Amino acid sequence: MNRMSWWRHPVWGAVVLLLAGCATTGEYADPRDPLEDFNRAMFSFNDGLDRAIIKPLAKGYQWIMPDPLDRGVTNFFANLSEVNSIINNALQFKLKRAAGSAGRLAINSTIGILGFIDVASDMDLPRYREDFGQTFGAWGIGTGPYLVLPLLGPSSGRDLVGLVLDWNVAPVKWATDSDAVQYGLLALWFIDRRADLLGASRILEQAALDPYAFMRDAYLQKRLNDVYDGNPPLDEFDQELEQPLDSDDTLN
Repeated sequence: MNRMSWWRHPVWGAVVLLLAGCATTGEYADPRDPLEDFNRAMFSFNDGLDRAIIKPLAKGYQWIMPDPLDRGVTNFFANLSEVNSIINNALQFKLKRAAGSAGRLAINSTIGILGFIDVASDMDLPRYREDFGQTFGAWGIGTGPYLVLPLLGPSSGRDLVGLVLDWNVAPVKWATDSDAVQYGLLALWFIDRRADLLGASRILEQAALDPYAFMRDAYLQKRLNDVYDGNPPLDEFDQELEQPLDSDDTLN
């Protein structure tokens, strides 16, 4: 792959220009989020676009799609993602998981009719989702600054680079030379995913006093869990809590 080819995509170009303009923002409260002004503005933009266009489309999609077909589309895209999981499990030397993902891909692509039926899960073959962002984390590369991307939402410096690589190895990218087919499938995936998250967005709206901070913290915590397969190391605060008290500190 041409190392500079991904920069030519207008979305990434816009992100880079916006980040460059916001890189010198003033003081910030959370060291994980040095671009908070930019991120909050992008969060508001995404939220407004979601309320005006994307969410109504997702509701319409959910209304017209029979449940079995809706589930089949979700399964189809999950099956395609097994390719990324195979590669990234192998890069992390999780060879058993890579083999399991390959088995899921083979079974669901054949018996499961291109993945529309999740036969592998019925056979008790677990799904091990891995992506390049997780692989970079497993290799010891830091998260980098928290980012909110246009349309795509929460990310980070590390996950943004990983996302570019994920896209370039995704079957949707290399299985066809037709831009119309690629972007049509991406649009279908995006609306199907948004429809699946309608319930979660209602909870966010009702529960969070600051939806931006809630989303940021939830995303970063999830990605930490993803990198460490659900068993992340204790942070400094937790380590301090677990330190035994000295005899002078005990309460009488």
